[in-house]
Amino acid sequence: MLNEQYKPQEIEKKWQNVWDEGKIYKTENKFDKPKYYALSMFPYPSGRLHMGHVRNYTITDVIARFKRMNGFNVLHPMGWDSFGLPAENAAIKSNTNPSVWTLSNIDYMKDQLKTLGLSYDWDREVATCKPDYYKWTQWLFLEFYKAGLAYKKEAAVNWCPDCATVLANEQVEDGLCWRCSSVVEKKKLSQWFLKITDYADQLLQDLDKLTGWPEKVRLMQKNWIGKSYGTILKFKVAELDGVEIPVFTTRPDTVFGVTYLVVAPEYQIIDQLITDECRDKVNDYIANSKKLSEIDRTSTEREKTGVPMGTHVINPFNGEKVPIWTGDYVLGEYGTGAVMGVPAHDTRDFDFAKKYELSIVEVIRPKEKECAEELKEAYTDSGIMINSGEFSGLDSEIGIDKVSAWAEANNAGNKQVQYRLRDWLISRQRYWGAPIPIIYCNKCGIVQVPDKDLPVLLPEDVDFKVQGKSPILTSKTFMDTTCPICGNAAKRETDTMDTFMCSSWYYLRYIDPKNTEKVFDSELVNKWMNVDQYVGGIEHAILHLLYSRFFVKVLRDRGLVDFDEPFANLLTQGMVLKDGAKMSKSKGNTVDPDEIFKYYGADTARLFILSDSPPERDLDWSDEGVEGCYKYLNRVWRLVRNCEVNIIFNYTEPDPESLTQKNRDLLRETHKTIKKISLDITNEFQFNTAISKCREFVNYIYDYVNNKESYDIEDKTVLSKAILTLIKLMSPIIPHMAEEIWHELGGKESIHTTVWPEYDDSLAISENVPIVVQINGKVRDKFTMPVNSSNEEIEKVAMDSEKVQSYIEGKELVKIIVIPNRLINIVLKG
Repeated sequence: MLNEQYKPQEIEKKWQNVWDEGKIYKTENKFDKPKYYALSMFPYPSGRLHMGHVRNYTITDVIARFKRMNGFNVLHPMGWDSFGLPAENAAIKSNTNPSVWTLSNIDYMKDQLKTLGLSYDWDREVATCKPDYYKWTQWLFLEFYKAGLAYKKEAAVNWCPDCATVLANEQVEDGLCWRCSSVVEKKKLSQWFLKITDYADQLLQDLDKLTGWPEKVRLMQKNWIGKSYGTILKFKVAELDGVEIPVFTTRPDTVFGVTYLVVAPEYQIIDQLITDECRDKVNDYIANSKKLSEIDRTSTEREKTGVPMGTHVINPFNGEKVPIWTGDYVLGEYGTGAVMGVPAHDTRDFDFAKKYELSIVEVIRPKEKECAEELKEAYTDSGIMINSGEFSGLDSEIGIDKVSAWAEANNAGNKQVQYRLRDWLISRQRYWGAPIPIIYCNKCGIVQVPDKDLPVLLPEDVDFKVQGKSPILTSKTFMDTTCPICGNAAKRETDTMDTFMCSSWYYLRYIDPKNTEKVFDSELVNKWMNVDQYVGGIEHAILHLLYSRFFVKVLRDRGLVDFDEPFANLLTQGMVLKDGAKMSKSKGNTVDPDEIFKYYGADTARLFILSDSPPERDLDWSDEGVEGCYKYLNRVWRLVRNCEVNIIFNYTEPDPESLTQKNRDLLRETHKTIKKISLDITNEFQFNTAISKCREFVNYIYDYVNNKESYDIEDKTVLSKAILTLIKLMSPIIPHMAEEIWHELGGKESIHTTVWPEYDDSLAISENVPIVVQINGKVRDKFTMPVNSSNEEIEKVAMDSEKVQSYIEGKELVKIIVIPNRLINIVLKG
C-alpha cells in the first residue's frame, strides 16, 4: 500500500541504495543483444553540479534507460576530466596538493550524481588525474611520437606571467588572462605539438559520414579546418636583393589591383623590412599587438589597423612598387604571414585603404557595367577583368587559372591548397597535468620513456607558490634521471600535457577500464564502438570533438581500432537560463541542484529539466515550473494510491471486442500513448512532448476513474494495463517514483529491467473521430463518426444535419469535398 503522501526524500534514497548494492546498472561485455553506448561528456570536478550538468546527464540517462527497456545491452559510464589549472590554483590557496582538492570534489559530485538517480555503471569510472589513467595517456603520446606525429618546435604563444603558463586563444579576453586578468604577453617557447594537420583532409571529408550530428556542428568543424584552394604569389622586396614575400590568395585574378602588402607583426624577417625612419612607430605597434589575442586580432567586427614600414614590394605582374605595412589582423602562423591588399575587391581592404588614403585600383568589373565609376564600396563578386594587362577582357573565373598558370610559368608563384587548421600545441608549463614522457640526453638527444617505466608520476616535492615558472621545476627528485639508451645522466621533460589529451580518448578506456597490461582490449573496443549517442554542450563543438576524431583516426592507423569516427550521433543540449540569461555566480542567478533535491526530490528536477523545451533548445528555469512538476508527481501518486484496490499486476491482455465502450476507449488511449511516447523518444528525443502526452494520459485515467459507470470491481484489466503502462512509460524520467509504485503494486524485479510497453497499431487510433463541417470555408457544424467511415457515410450524416440544412436552404449546391476522418467541405452558390 502506497503511503498517503508522496515523500521523495525517503523513497529516492532507498532506491538509490538498492540499485547501488544490487549493481543493476552494471554492464556485462556480452553481445547476445544489440549494444548501445550512451555517453555524456564527462565533467571537470569543480566541486558542485550545476543545472547544466543536471540537464546533460538526465537527457543521456533517459536515453539509456529507454534503450535498456527496449532490449539493448547499454553501456552508460561516467568519469572525471580531472586535470587542469583550477585545481592547481586551489592548491596554491590552500597549500595542499591539487589531488586533495580534486578527489574531494569528485567524492561530493559523485554523491550528487547518485542522488540524481543516474543509471551509471560505476565499476567503469575513470579519473584522468589518476596514474592508472594517465599512464595510458602518456603511452598514447608515445604512439603519436613513434608515428612521426609528435614534434617539438619553438613557437609564439599566449603567456600569462602570473599563471606562468601558456593560454589557448580562447582563454585570452580583451588581452587579459581569463583566470587572473593579468596582461597576456606573446612569448616564444619550445613546445610540443601533434600533427593534426596531417589528418586535415580526412577530418574534413569524414564530416559527411556524421549524418547523426547537427549540421551546425559539422559546419563549425569545416570552417575551423578551413580548407581553401588558391595560389601563392611571390612579391620581391624592392629594397632587399633576393628577398621575396610570398602571399596566399584565393583571388589571383585581382593581382593587378594590389596597392599595398601587409605582413604580420611577428613576421619572421620583419626587422629587415623596417626603415630607420619608421622603426620606432612600427616597434610600438608590434608591442601593442602582443597584448591582443588572435581572436581579437582576426575579429570581423574590429577595425583593421596598421603602420607603414617604409619598404616596398614589386608586383611581379606589372612591375609596380607598392608599400609594405604591418597589421595585427594578419597572423604569423596563418598562411604565409602576409596578405596582399586589394581594396577595390575586398571589403575590409577597401575600408583600410580609405582610412589610410591608399590607392584603390579597380580590376574586376560587373559584366553588366560598361563605363568606369568611382567605387563607393568594394566589388567582391566575379566579373570581367580590366586594367589587367594581357588578362583584360577575361571572365575573372577563367582569369584565376590563367593568372596562376602565368605565375607558375614565370617563377612568380604556384597553386596551393591551404588550411586554417594548425598543429595542436599540447605543452603546458603547469603541474596538474599528465607529464610528457620524454627524456633529454646530451648524447642520444630526445629519448622516449620506455613503456616499462610508465607512468611518469607527478612529483610531490614541489612548491606551488613559486612565481613565473612551473612548480615541477622546484622538485629536487623529478628532473634528473638517466638515459634509458646510454645510461648517462639526463633530464626529464617538465611540461605537462594539455587536458584535451586526456579527454580525447576517455570513451575508449570506459570499455576496458581495469586493464593494466594495455591501453584497452582492441577487440572489445571494436565491438562497443562507436558511441551511439553522445550528449554535451555546443561549446565543445570544435576542440574536444575535433581532437577526439583525430585521436581515433591515428589509433586506427596504428592498428588499435578498426573504425573511423568515435561518435555516431551527437546531441548538443541547450543551456539552462534564469530570467533569460545564462546562469552564473557573478550574476547571482544560479540554482543549486542540492536545494531542489532537498525540497522537491530528484525526480521533480529530472521531470522539469526535460518538460519545457526540446533538449537542443535553451531552457529557462522557472520556480513555478518546478512547483508544477512536483504537484504533477503528487497527482500521479494519488491516482495510483486511490486506484490501488482495482489494480491487477499480472493481468491477461484483454480482447477489445469483449469490452464496454468506455473500457475500449481507455484501451485505445493506452495504446495511443505508448505509440506517441515511443516515437517521441526514438525519433528525436522529444522528451517535452512525451511528458505532455503523459500528462494527458493521467487526465484521461482520472476522468475514467471518476466516471463510476466506466468500470466495476470485477473488471480491472483495462485500468490495470493503463496504470502499469503509465508507470513504465514514466520510469526513465522519474526512476525513483516509478520503482516505488511498481514494487508496491506487486513488481518483483526492478521496473528498469522490464520490457518497454508495446503498442498495437490497430488500437493506437481512436475508435471515433471528430468530423468538421465547413460551408464555403467556414465551420458550421461538428460530429463524430467511426474511424475510416466511407465518404458516402460522412456525406449522409452531414447532409441530414438540421444545422447544415438551415445553411443550404435556398442555395445551389456546387460540390462536396470529403477528407476522410477529418473534414467535409460543402460549396454553395447564391
